Amino acid sequence: MTTTVFQHHHAAHCESGAFAALLRHRGLALSEAMVFGIGSGLFFLWFPFIKLYGAPLVAWRDAPNTIIARGAKRLGVRIEKQRFRDEDTAMRELDSALASGVPVGLQTGVFWLPYFPRDMRFQFNGHHVIAYGRVDNDYLLSDTVFEAPVRCAAEDLRRARFSRGPLAPRGLAYQISHAPMEVDLVKAVRAGLTMTVSRMLRIPVGWIGIRGMRNMATALAGWPQRAGAEKARHWLANAIRMQEEIGTGGGGFRLMYAAFLEEAAELLTLPALRDVSDQFAAIGDGWREFAVAGAQAIKAGDTSSATFASLADRIRARADEEERALRTIDRALRTSA
Repeated sequence: MTTTVFQHHHAAHCESGAFAALLRHRGLALSEAMVFGIGSGLFFLWFPFIKLYGAPLVAWRDAPNTIIARGAKRLGVRIEKQRFRDEDTAMRELDSALASGVPVGLQTGVFWLPYFPRDMRFQFNGHHVIAYGRVDNDYLLSDTVFEAPVRCAAEDLRRARFSRGPLAPRGLAYQISHAPMEVDLVKAVRAGLTMTVSRMLRIPVGWIGIRGMRNMATALAGWPQRAGAEKARHWLANAIRMQEEIGTGGGGFRLMYAAFLEEAAELLTLPALRDVSDQFAAIGDGWREFAVAGAQAIKAGDTSSATFASLADRIRARADEEERALRTIDRALRTSA
């Protein structure tokens, strides 16, 4: 039996939740929203030329592991990361770290984690959990999706760590090797805000940020005619799944960003950010309404041009709202520099 005293916390998103929990374990108590914002987790990309799960790639967040990488750098935290070719070596290294009393973050494939209800197990390889102990053949995991810690058999965890396909984890394990006694939180928050604004507004590529949202809206409106009813339903369903199920996606991330902005307004003494926080909360609700309307269309088998045009208008409205909110943040940062 190997266990480490580790405080489990339920979180909105696995990566930011896991990183916040590991920081808290090392004495740096930051909210998940603060970690998400410092790590510039808010993003959007629309890559119609790349197919994932048989549908055009769309994401309301940045690539897995980038929130941790950026957040650690801006907070002065050192992360030790390892990927493995050999499964046995990966499991031995995990056991060694746990025996030393060190909690370990792991990237896993959701499909192979048996403690998930069957209807929640799908092929997504970017799920983060924290291993903090082992009892006989079971690992003790802090999985922020769940209200309480869970147990996972060694063979199941091995399979999840070496799941194949897009975003294959390749046994990724990480731990905090150094956390500073003091952190320049103001500098970290400003860096997180600045990068998010710049990437969402200024990248001159039509598939990223606000431009990406608008181009996706235009494409979505034409899916029934261009791709046919069956593909249109599949592509819409995949977009909704990427928004609402893959790491809280569009609506959830916007609500988390709203919480971050509320904290940032106090920390930076920028009241304008408090107003933008309210705007992002409303934007998050708007993305959720898009998902509900899309799900209703799929359930009804409605692939009419009018319905898809209406869904496209919802995306354009969210793009307009996000652009206004981000430009307000930009002005606030420039005037306070």
